[in-house]
Amino acid sequence: MRRVILAVAGTITGLVLLLGFKTASATSRVSVPAAIAPGTSGSSSSSSSSSAAPSAAPSTSSATAAKTVTGTSVDTRWGPVQVKITAVNGKITSAQAVDYQQNNSRDQEINSVAIPQLQQETINASSANIDMVSGATYTSQGYIQSLQSALDKL
Repeated sequence: MRRVILAVAGTITGLVLLLGFKTASATSRVSVPAAIAPGTSGSSSSSSSSSAAPSAAPSTSSATAAKTVTGTSVDTRWGPVQVKITAVNGKITSAQAVDYQQNNSRDQEINSVAIPQLQQETINASSANIDMVSGATYTSQGYIQSLQSALDKL
């Protein structure tokens, strides 16, 4: 009788652990807009609509102007994560985590590996459709959410 009780309890425990397992969500992956509108400024702080008035002559320098935007700060279980990106003609040329967990030696150890990987993935994919870093789930989730908000601002 004791074996039966232990077998049932072990089975229930195994099912609870299996059903509680969370995998990465594919819904957080969204691509970058196809192109940045020519004539937009390099700063994300101005919200003027310069594209409403037609320009006298198209400028080749404005089509290649870099635009830098900072995503919203995303609160994670271990602290905020915020991303700043630079894009030229709709392609991300630079990604930088401007705020992330650095509270203790474990945070520093994890993020010294995770942040460079996430930044490189962002540049390679030029979108928010990037892989999460194993062992840095919360940082990866916050990074991807902040990255998507930055892409939405483009």
